[in-house]
Amino acid sequence: MELREILRPDATLPALLEGYAWLPDLVRRSGGAPVRTRLMGRPAIALHGLDAVPFFYDEQHIARRSALPGPVLDTLFGRGAVHTLDGPAHRARKALFVSLLKDPEGVDGLAGRAVKEWETAVAEWAHRPRIELFTEASVLITRAVCDWAGVPRGEDDGRATARDLVAMVDGFATAGPRHRRARSARTRQEARLRALIEDIRGSGTEHSGSALHAVALHRDDDGLLDAHTAAVEVLNIIRPTAAVAWFMAFAAHAMHRWPRQRELLREGGPADAEAFAHEVRRFYPFVPFLGGVAVRDLEWRGERIAEGTLVLLDVYGHHHDPAIWPDPYVFEPARFTDGGPAGSDLLIPQGGGDTATGHRCPGEDVTVALLKALAPRLARLEHGVPPQDLSIPLRRVPTRPVDGLPAGRPAGAHRLNGSGAADPGVRSDARRARSSVALGRGAGQRRRDVLQRFAFGRDGEEDGHQAGGDHQARADAEREDGVGDDAARHLGVGDGESTALRGEPAGDVADAGQRAAPRRGVLPHSQSRSADSRGRLSRRSRV
Repeated sequence: MELREILRPDATLPALLEGYAWLPDLVRRSGGAPVRTRLMGRPAIALHGLDAVPFFYDEQHIARRSALPGPVLDTLFGRGAVHTLDGPAHRARKALFVSLLKDPEGVDGLAGRAVKEWETAVAEWAHRPRIELFTEASVLITRAVCDWAGVPRGEDDGRATARDLVAMVDGFATAGPRHRRARSARTRQEARLRALIEDIRGSGTEHSGSALHAVALHRDDDGLLDAHTAAVEVLNIIRPTAAVAWFMAFAAHAMHRWPRQRELLREGGPADAEAFAHEVRRFYPFVPFLGGVAVRDLEWRGERIAEGTLVLLDVYGHHHDPAIWPDPYVFEPARFTDGGPAGSDLLIPQGGGDTATGHRCPGEDVTVALLKALAPRLARLEHGVPPQDLSIPLRRVPTRPVDGLPAGRPAGAHRLNGSGAADPGVRSDARRARSSVALGRGAGQRRRDVLQRFAFGRDGEEDGHQAGGDHQARADAEREDGVGDDAARHLGVGDGESTALRGEPAGDVADAGQRAAPRRGVLPHSQSRSADSRGRLSRRSRV
């Protein structure tokens, strides 16, 4: 190893602190060239661009078996998971997932169960003054996938299981309370599923024909999976499905920010819903980057990559690169209509390459089917959005709207109604409604919170949420409170750019999601932009 590689500063802490913005910022500074760094004490190189995707997913170039760190395995994927395999062993295990998750009839069946759970939930929401969409979506999707997979829902009719599945995803990329909750959640669910698998193997008949049964009896080249590994793989079916709750929260965010998209979903057909699902997956941050290890000495764009080097694929930057996506900061589902690029390596929120032979997620069809089924129903749900923090912090991985998208009764209505009209059938409880609204933070308080967190480096919440890293709220703080240019550069925003998302209808404030990229994003701009009701950007004078 060259001396300069040994002496290169380790970027693990900056990556944890800066989240989604870390790698795109390095790529921007390099002019798009490969970026050399160190991560977790290992030499690393970051790749970006269309040609980076097939290079990264070629198993003759990159392997996964030693790329995933222990904390990620102990929370997100599990020890012995398919994600840790390569070559024939990976393809043999992957065939199990493909058979279960790529079968059109099975995917439709799961989506149908989710629709039934949604309808049941909406009827129950009608008697509540307020719900939090993220949590409720995770519960109803968990119930649907557990029933579909033959897995008992568990305590509290699936709510405890949903909390554990969400915790595993929420805590994989951080330290502290969120990470500890993720480890505990995995330990509980692995033990529960291991017991079920041992029961199936003992009886040979229970849950016959289900995904749980298929995994329990699956044989790799070395024989029957041990019970622990089988439990891990069952979780790798139901956990990613429950994670669709993140995309549901983003879908609600998009509908609220750009009401025209909500109307298109209400009035459009399946093709419109599918295009909307793809654009949600492209536009909103979910996976920051992916990692693998060079299996031999390689060369990419003239850069030598030594065997054993950690290779990173910039996913978030890829989805916001104007060289790949025209107007990447425009939320525009129409880009996916008429045979758009949804199935190609252009769209990689769940990986690239071939699903059957590579590491692309086999559950991608399930994700799209669930969004395609549930997003139009969400669009038809009459609801109000109480004052709340709708900002999406880039420092938090995985991120989501800060307050989880609380929704309540629409103005003048007495209950939530899924039919498309306000239902006056239940008398409003004014005291509880006022309490619900009071839980939302005012814009001035949020701005003070952002500045305070920046000044003192404090986490935003008990669970480690770092609101200070939010490019939207930070830009708002700069614009309205006059944070200086040096602070703005540290905060990762452009001069005078955009504002926090507060719950106003589209067009009331400039939206950072629809604006030019922040300085710690893909491309810097010196002018601010505002979003119209379609989500398109229009230039306005600098603040």
